[in-house]
Amino acid sequence: MFETFGFETLTAPQAALWFALALGLVFGALAQVTRFCLRRALVGSDRRAAGAVWLTALVVAVAGTQAAAAMGWISFADHRFMASELPILAIAAGGVLFGVGMVLTRGCVSRLTVLSGSGNLRALMVLVVFAIAAHATLKGVLAPVRTTLGSITVPLGEATALPGSPWLWAGLLALVTLTIAYRAGAARGMLALAAVIGALVPLAWVGTGFVLYDDFDPIAMESLSFTAPSADAMFWLLASTSIPAGFGTGLIGGVLGGAFLAAMARGEFQWQSFESPRQTGRYISGAILMGVGGVLAGGCTVGAGLSGVPTLSVAAILALSAIAAGALAARAVLSGSARGFGGSTTTPAAQPAE
Repeated sequence: MFETFGFETLTAPQAALWFALALGLVFGALAQVTRFCLRRALVGSDRRAAGAVWLTALVVAVAGTQAAAAMGWISFADHRFMASELPILAIAAGGVLFGVGMVLTRGCVSRLTVLSGSGNLRALMVLVVFAIAAHATLKGVLAPVRTTLGSITVPLGEATALPGSPWLWAGLLALVTLTIAYRAGAARGMLALAAVIGALVPLAWVGTGFVLYDDFDPIAMESLSFTAPSADAMFWLLASTSIPAGFGTGLIGGVLGGAFLAAMARGEFQWQSFESPRQTGRYISGAILMGVGGVLAGGCTVGAGLSGVPTLSVAAILALSAIAAGALAARAVLSGSARGFGGSTTTPAAQPAE
């Protein structure tokens, strides 16, 4: 479709960069306001309200993505989420690693990107280490880990997505979300903003897979994600004279900018840093686990979760389930350790990263 616009100086990849920048600005600003994060929804002190926000975004993302597919604008038939050979070990192990990592860093990578834009230097350090670990797993010294685990697959044949009507799954998810939101007493304003976050997912799928599609200069169909984009943004920063910025780089830049603008407008921008060497080690360890795990799982809580699950892909659902399992297991271990050393089980300790 892109060639019908008649641009003479703007190519489809360049348009995708600006499109991603705009998406990132909106996501960053809204995520700053809503504190959008799956980790909070799983193990946070306000997990019910946070869960209502996250699930609201997911419901809208599922409905919008499936509506776009039904209209024939996009198709996931050839997408990596629908591969007939499921790398089950890589996805399961990677998801667990990512879940453990986001508990150690007190935020999924999307949340830490947003926090970086609001002045949190802990989050920025995690983001840098995460990007390095992800790139090392994609193309560097840790690539053998990815290829070895990825070689162990389970044949799915045609069963690469959930069976039955996609609207049935969307309806069930909406019912669960409404129940959680009602019990949590979630603010309607926050849920409305979460719905806008969810709408960004199908907007990105349609934008890159239909509107910006160019037969002569094709681009990948992609949506919101933070694993590969963080690695791409890091690589571009180091070698911008050799490689052009793409969708992922624009998305990360937009999220940082949107979070910064929202934090400044709301008086929430504040410089923060590490409080002790032990805390630094914990966050860096978590960043490495998330970087490696995000690549193995095929995405983070946003890439495999918010953007991947709306495709109804078995691989994406497995990845999100493994991430949740890893996070819950890590939380249980850390809580048990605290009790073992005489920690309180009723009053949570101060957790500055959120």
